[in-house]
Amino acid sequence: MWGSCALEKAQGGVISHLSEAVTMPHPLLRNIIIRESRALFFKHCFAEIASATTIRTMNSLQEASRIYKAFKRGGPTFGAWQMLPGSNHARAIARSGVDWICVDTEHGNIDDGQMHEAVAAIAATGVSPIVRIAANEAWMVKRALDAGAHGIVVPLIYTVDDAKRLVESAKFPPQGKRGFGSPFSPQTFTNEPLTHYLLNANASLQTILQIETASALEHVEEIAAINGVDCLLIGPFDLGNNIGHPILEGMDKELVDAIDRIKEAAHAKGKKVGIYCTGGEQAREMAEKGFDMISIAADMIAIPQYFSETLATASGKRGGEKGGGYDGR
Repeated sequence: MWGSCALEKAQGGVISHLSEAVTMPHPLLRNIIIRESRALFFKHCFAEIASATTIRTMNSLQEASRIYKAFKRGGPTFGAWQMLPGSNHARAIARSGVDWICVDTEHGNIDDGQMHEAVAAIAATGVSPIVRIAANEAWMVKRALDAGAHGIVVPLIYTVDDAKRLVESAKFPPQGKRGFGSPFSPQTFTNEPLTHYLLNANASLQTILQIETASALEHVEEIAAINGVDCLLIGPFDLGNNIGHPILEGMDKELVDAIDRIKEAAHAKGKKVGIYCTGGEQAREMAEKGFDMISIAADMIAIPQYFSETLATASGKRGGEKGGGYDGR
C-alpha cells in the first residue's frame, strides 16, 4: 500500500493542476496541464513505492539497530565510551542522544556480568550497544554477541589472517563458526524468536576492527577488503605509539598521514571508518574530515574533567581546562 502522506501530496498536486486546467481557454494548454498532472501523480506514487521497498529490505534486527541504520544513512554517527560499570550509568549516557555506546571491557572497569547488564540497559533506550572486547579471542566475541551487542570492537589486529579469524568467530555458519544458543541476543532487538536471530544476525551485526598496530597499518588495504569487515576504527593513541609517533602535544605528520591512509582504505572498499575522540570539538573536526563513526567522550575522562572545571569556576581559581592528552590533560 502507498503511504497516505505521499498519496495526499500526489492528489493535492493533481487537484491544483486540474483546477488550473479548467481555467485555461485553449484546449492545447488544457491537455498539457492534464498530462503534467498525471505525471506528477505517478511520480509521487512511484517514489512512495521505492521508499517502501527500501524499508522492506531491512530485517527487524537492522531496523532495531541504531548504528546499522546510521551506517546505511551515511554521514557521521556519534557515540560514547563507557568504562565504568552500572546499568543506571549506561542509561544516563544513552539518554544524551548518542547513536551508540561502546562498553569497554578492554581498558574499562567492566567485567562479563556488568557487560551483560550494560548491553541490555543501553538497548532498552533505543541506543545501540557496542562491546569492545579485550582481545581477538573467539570466546570473547561470543560472549559479547551472546549478550545482545549490536556490534563488536576488536583490538590487537596485526595481520590479514587475524582479521579473517575475527570475522569467522563473529558469523554463524556457513560464513563463520560462531556458536548458537544464547536466549539473550534477540532481547536487545525486538525479542524475535531465536531462529529469526540466527537467520539475520550475520547481515545485521557490525564487525569493527581497530587499526592500531604498525603491521595492521601495513596491510590495511587488504584488511578493508575482507568480506564481513564493516568498519575500521582508529585508536590514534595506540597507533601513534606503535608507529613511533606517540601523541604528546599533538599529532606528528606521520601519524596524520597514517590516519588518512586508513580512512581512504576503508572508503575505497565501501567500508566505514571510525576514530576515537575525547571531546566535542575534536569529534566535530573528524566529522568534517569524513569519518563515519566518532566517539564524543569517555565517561572516566568526562566525569572528573567536568567536576574539575565546575570546581574551578565555583572557587574562582584558574585551572580545569581540557588538554590534548588521552585523559584530557
